[in-house]
This record gives sequence, structure tokens and C-alpha cells, in this order.
Amino acid sequence: MTQTMNRRDFGKFCFGSALMLAAGVPAFAQQGKTAICYNVPAEWAGWGNMLRLIAKETGINVPIDNKNSGQSVSQVIAEAKNPVADAMYLGISFAINAKKAGIVEPYKGKGWQAVPDNLKDPDGYWVSIHAGTVGFMVNTEALGDVPVPKSWKDLLDPKYDGMIGFLDPSSAFVGYACAVAANQALGGTLDNFGPGIDFYKKLLENHPIIPKQTAYARCLSGEIPILFDYDFDAYRAKYTDKAPIEFVIPEEGTIQVPYVMTLVKNAPHRANGEAVIDFVLSEKGQQFWAENFLRPVIGEIPASVKDKFLPADQYKRAIGIDYAKMAEVQQAFGEAYLKATKA
Repeated sequence: MTQTMNRRDFGKFCFGSALMLAAGVPAFAQQGKTAICYNVPAEWAGWGNMLRLIAKETGINVPIDNKNSGQSVSQVIAEAKNPVADAMYLGISFAINAKKAGIVEPYKGKGWQAVPDNLKDPDGYWVSIHAGTVGFMVNTEALGDVPVPKSWKDLLDPKYDGMIGFLDPSSAFVGYACAVAANQALGGTLDNFGPGIDFYKKLLENHPIIPKQTAYARCLSGEIPILFDYDFDAYRAKYTDKAPIEFVIPEEGTIQVPYVMTLVKNAPHRANGEAVIDFVLSEKGQQFWAENFLRPVIGEIPASVKDKFLPADQYKRAIGIDYAKMAEVQQAFGEAYLKATKA
């Protein structure tokens, strides 16, 4: 620490050190290089262990950050004149809109060329790092005698009153992705959110829990017996955390969704942010995602992991969609959802 460090910087230093220790970051990284990445919660998609792996392999500390995609983008916009973050991990529609907002910069790093063209911005403003399939993460023990739901429409039955949870579709990307999935499955399109909005209005009669941020732990504890979430979270809960969790791909269908990383414009530690993106796209980084039940964008899921997924014929119900269009209509959907559910 230099003599020129002022009180504000010292406070940031102490707070940052506490976060590093809490995240279990190796000692050598705690005193080394730092990259700030928004939206990397320890509970979500194995990020807690990934951050430790990044520190071990690169010497770069990335503190845990519990924002969701919408909160991250809003924060970067607010900090535009004095950026704090170096990178963001976002649902794809938020990344597309972040490019339009002019708050991210292009970066075509070491793994960029190997990512399929439909999973990256052609100018390098964002790149997919893994993908997941939307469905129901179900705590079978918490359900008691109530049957495991098999479809979106099942959830409207009064027997699921107080048992359902989903992230806020107007803020969190996973919430929006689940709304898109339900809408598509129930006969809607990206130009017609009527079926999805009607579904959520009816679902409110069953008094769902609607958190703003990741609710993984709340499903494991049984507080939320049925959570709209991704397959990778359900499989991690079942096989890693040994919880009584099952994953359900709704009978009417669902969608598969990529998650991406992007470099913040005028990032204060740009080189470190670049190195983090390079690592998550490296062979070792992609292997980590696959071992944590996420679909890598480079390479395949090992058989030892893939055997724990639901059968391939069930995944035929999970489709890809026009992600650019999904981003284009996101704001309009959010406004329609809030209007319909706040009435």
C-alpha cells in the first residue's frame, strides 16, 4: 500500500480483501491482479468454483458479484463516466442491448474464433461461454404428496399454491428467458406475448414467490419447491449438492439459452478482464463448465456428465430461437408484464 492511498481507496481495498477471503481466493491472488465482473454469484452456474479456478490459473482475482443481468447493465450505465467493472456475464438479450447502449467494447480473444458464429457478435461485442435449457427445478421432498408437475399448464392447478418460484421476468434474464419459454410453448411468438402474459396472470393466483436474484439455495432448502430455472442448476443440486431435486422439461416445450460475457467500455483493468474472458473460453474453462452440467460452446459434454442429463428425446422439446429478436422485444415484454401483473 502506498502513502498516496487516500481514505476512500483504503476502504475499497479493505472491503475488496474481505470479499476475496470470503470467496476462498488463494493468498497469492489476494495481493495480485483484479478484474471486476458483474453478475457472477457464487451459487449460480458454478461461478464460485470458477472464480477460484481463475485465481489459481491466472493469478487474477474476480470478487463474487450478486447482481442479475438487468442490475448489472443498469449499474454500468450509471458508472459510464467512471467505470468500475471490467466485464459482465449476461443473458444474451441483455448483451445485445448493452451493445446498442454503447456501454461495451469489442474483444476477439483467444477462444473467440472457435465459438460458432451464431453464438457470438460478429464484431466481437459479446461471446457465448455456455448454454442451458429452461425448465422446472423441483424439490421432490418439499412437494410432499403433491405430484411433480409435468407441464406449464399443470402449474395453474391450485394444489401448487405457494409452491412456485420464478425470478422477476422484468429484471433478471433467467426470469425473462423462462417467460419466453412459457410463451413459445403455449402458442405465443416473439411478436405476440399474449399467451405468456395470460399464463403469468393466472399463475399469480397460486401466490408464487418472485425473487429479484438467484434462488438456488431457496429451492434446495425447500422454501421454493418448484423453481423456474435451468437444467445445469438442477443437475448440480442433485449430483453435487445431493439434494432431492429433479429437472422437468415441460411437455409443451421450452427453449435453450446461451449466456455470454462482454468487456465493459473503458474498463479500468481491461487486460485483466480480457484474460478472464480468455480463460472461460479456454479448454480448461470449457471443461469446467461441462463438468458443472452447462453446455460448453467449444467441445462436447463428457459422457460421464451427459449420462446424468435427461434423455435426449426429452431435449428435443427444447428449441433455439431468434436471440436478436428476443433482445429487441425485451423492454416491451417487461412493460407488458408489469402492467398485467401489477393491475
